[in-house]
Amino acid sequence: MQQNKATILTTRPLAQTALIMAKEAGVEIETESFIETNSIVDQGIAEEIRKYASENISVAFTSMNAVEAVLDVLELDDISPEWMIYSMGGTTKQLIKNYFVESEIIAAATNSTELAQSIIDNNEAEVVFFCGNQRRDELPGLLKASGIVLNEVIVYETVEVPLEITMHYQGILFFSPSAVHSFFLSNKLPAETVLFAIGSTTAEALKKESNNRIIMSKFPNKEQLAELAVEYFSK
Repeated sequence: MQQNKATILTTRPLAQTALIMAKEAGVEIETESFIETNSIVDQGIAEEIRKYASENISVAFTSMNAVEAVLDVLELDDISPEWMIYSMGGTTKQLIKNYFVESEIIAAATNSTELAQSIIDNNEAEVVFFCGNQRRDELPGLLKASGIVLNEVIVYETVEVPLEITMHYQGILFFSPSAVHSFFLSNKLPAETVLFAIGSTTAEALKKESNNRIIMSKFPNKEQLAELAVEYFSK
């Protein structure tokens, strides 16, 4: 029987295929979320989404949670908007490709700063930004500084759920600064634990909380981050 080479913790659920892939490589993955995301779309916000859906506009998504919250409204009314979309890559982009079939993805990026620069380079005059209550400042700040009109629609909230872990993990996967902050409210890590970040903003949040080794994924994709960790520990 194959002995586990490592046990790692993911702070966001992964696809079953990723868990099987890890197990076959001798790496055990356990899951524990340190944040909750909840749609806050009420009747007023839903009407705002429907209004924008009837317009040929440019919109921005930096989170899969925002995409899902907007889709809850559009799918209920069987609406397929014709938007020009600026998106983060990875899961967020894939969701958009799967469900916004009448829209066009103008640009995808690995972080908010890069996405904002794409919007600026395309000389957009106005953009609708669907986001959460803890969205980062890079994209709004850069767009406003460039004179672009930004209409923010907050469609979900992030709630921290601190939890003390008792098991020793060789690696931990992080997918957002919010999860990083929530994790370290109740936990300290041994120096040998390796931390894996889905992107630069999450990596920066980790640097503020820990001196442990941080490895960052080249692509903002959950399963690819898991593959990176499995490859690291299966060598």
